[in-house]
Amino acid sequence: MIQDIYPSSLDNSFKVCQPKGSDSFLAFDGSGRLLASTGGDLRFPDGDMLGMPDAVYLFSVDDRAYFLVQQEIQTPDGYGYYTIRELRDRFGGIDSCRTELFAAFTAYHLWKWYNDNRFCGYCGGRLRRSLTERARVCECGSTIYPRINPAVIVGVIKGDSILITRYRTGYRHNALVAGFTEIGETLEQTVEREVYEETGIRVKNIRYYKSQPWGMAQDILIGFFCEADSDEIHMDENELKYAEWVRREDIVLQPNDISLTNEMMKVFKRGEKV
Repeated sequence: MIQDIYPSSLDNSFKVCQPKGSDSFLAFDGSGRLLASTGGDLRFPDGDMLGMPDAVYLFSVDDRAYFLVQQEIQTPDGYGYYTIRELRDRFGGIDSCRTELFAAFTAYHLWKWYNDNRFCGYCGGRLRRSLTERARVCECGSTIYPRINPAVIVGVIKGDSILITRYRTGYRHNALVAGFTEIGETLEQTVEREVYEETGIRVKNIRYYKSQPWGMAQDILIGFFCEADSDEIHMDENELKYAEWVRREDIVLQPNDISLTNEMMKVFKRGEKV
């Protein structure tokens, strides 16, 4: 999955530090596209290449620090701006690019938070960076922390079949039922509601599988398997364009293995215990 970068490891602890010329600089344009190399492996410019622009520390992977550029810069030769989805589709299947792709996802999550929280929602004052924690603070006393949206991924099982879906818009490959947790819900209640709303299926025996950070949507994805307590599908055509029971041997996986959804489909396809 996207976070599986072993033997490397992410250090996301908060720090106030100055960049070095050899550090990686993550520069986003106004629409959220990221400056990256245009050929070969996925790479980001370093400080020396960009002339050490104003930047804030984000995180480190092993000994490499990543900084978020805070000003407009000139695009260096051999680099261009790409959406996170474009980077996922281009580099998601290349093992040598896994660490940098995870860095891109995580940096996008933080860029989105910084970009969306420039002014206080209470008094309208300009927010500034905290010097003691990862937060935006206002003179009125408001403190804003990075937003993380909980969402469930659900593998609904009926014997040797699993409920496969495809979204009405957006991602075009096979998926599982998914949705965001609403106010006042447990994760298990989210599973029950989302499956029923999207497919008309009632479920039982809900069990946790695994979780995944998904920075491109500011999510934490929580995977569950469960059993169908009914089998007639009534698909929500506003959300989905496909929802069918698919036998494990007929499952078509996604084109790369960076998502929790694909791993869940893969373990069921292989007949592993879920």
